[in-house]
Amino acid sequence: MQNNTKPNILALLPLVVFLGVYLIGSLVAGDFYKIPITIAGMTASIVAIAMTRRPIAESIGDYSRGATDVNIMLMIWIFVLAGAFAASTKAMGAVDATVALTLKIVPEAFLPAGIFIAACFTSISVGTSVGTIVALTPIASSIATQTGCSTPWIVAIVVGGALFGDNLSFISDTTIAATRTQGCSMRDKFRTNVLIVAPAALVTLCIYTIFGQHEMHYSPSEMTAPWYTILPYLLVLISAIAGMNVLKVLTLGIVSSGVIGLVGGKLTLLDWFSTMGQGIDSMGQLIIITMMAGGMLEMIRINGGIEYIISRLTSRIRSRRGAEASIASLVMFADVCTANNTVAIISVGSIARQIAERFGISPRRTASLLDTFSCIIQGIIPYGAQLLMAAGLAAISPVEIISYLYYPMIMGGCAIIAIILQWPRYNDK
Repeated sequence: MQNNTKPNILALLPLVVFLGVYLIGSLVAGDFYKIPITIAGMTASIVAIAMTRRPIAESIGDYSRGATDVNIMLMIWIFVLAGAFAASTKAMGAVDATVALTLKIVPEAFLPAGIFIAACFTSISVGTSVGTIVALTPIASSIATQTGCSTPWIVAIVVGGALFGDNLSFISDTTIAATRTQGCSMRDKFRTNVLIVAPAALVTLCIYTIFGQHEMHYSPSEMTAPWYTILPYLLVLISAIAGMNVLKVLTLGIVSSGVIGLVGGKLTLLDWFSTMGQGIDSMGQLIIITMMAGGMLEMIRINGGIEYIISRLTSRIRSRRGAEASIASLVMFADVCTANNTVAIISVGSIARQIAERFGISPRRTASLLDTFSCIIQGIIPYGAQLLMAAGLAAISPVEIISYLYYPMIMGGCAIIAIILQWPRYNDK
């Protein structure tokens, strides 16, 4: 469908209001819990609706369509099931048993690196960063409690590894979107992509290996829970790696944790239902801000905010490096405005392809740039699904995680260097 929206810088005002109220307000207060993120979302949403020239009923209708977009609703169902799964596994002892086993078999100095590798492997197999975060964050959070390390720090390890796999996986929706919009094969995109991000992953792994031991101090404890209590996590990981849909994976995890808890005497049926309800309730703020973000960002799109960014970034391209930098900037700004890296890639994919053809950039390199830079931004924005989910499961603020996101930041540096040095060279023949 042709987009006839006129570029409009004022359409970006709700995003400025959101970031201003939440980030600046929290920094001034010196506490990221003083200003609820839902208040920032509500304020920005009111501004987004109020600044349109259409009747209020039409504006609210547009906002509501954005808030209930199919991608938003899918995310919400994942949040609901994730809350029930996390609460169920904790109540029946799976988290404690998994943490005890992990601390027993993994040397202290290599535990952070081991968590990062596990997140990388899981996400590249699952094809979704959110699914990886759902599976591993409760375990990481409990490890932080038992070892005395910073919870935001260890949760950031999971998020970083999740982004690595999501960026490279053949079944990731970002990979599918990037390759389809640019007309290249997934294998070619992977070969280009891995040469850019693998160095970032290796550097990050070295950081966790060398400096991680200074963050953790613990004495491994014996497993008091039966070995079979860890089965829900094994089922979730195995089924996800086998390619099962994330909703089916979480449902399987919920059922298995409940059955094992009932059979093992850890839960009664009433306890199980009550625990799942509490887990779902704990996702309430996350669900609300996700819907607010979807509505607000739809208003930004309708009012010409994304078109403004695209027109400004493509107006002064003069060289191949400039073209690649513009493609990277396009998808990053689109991701800031949509909080969804797949939607961001689709939004600017056709424009990126036109720029690439004009300056002789290969489709696989363009697809790699789109996927990589969208993942960088998606992983560090506090209102993105990844940080919201991780923060919700760990009961911390999403902003607290950002400063510890070593991998996305290092990946960003490697991607910028790749543009400057035009690396890898052979992929552009």
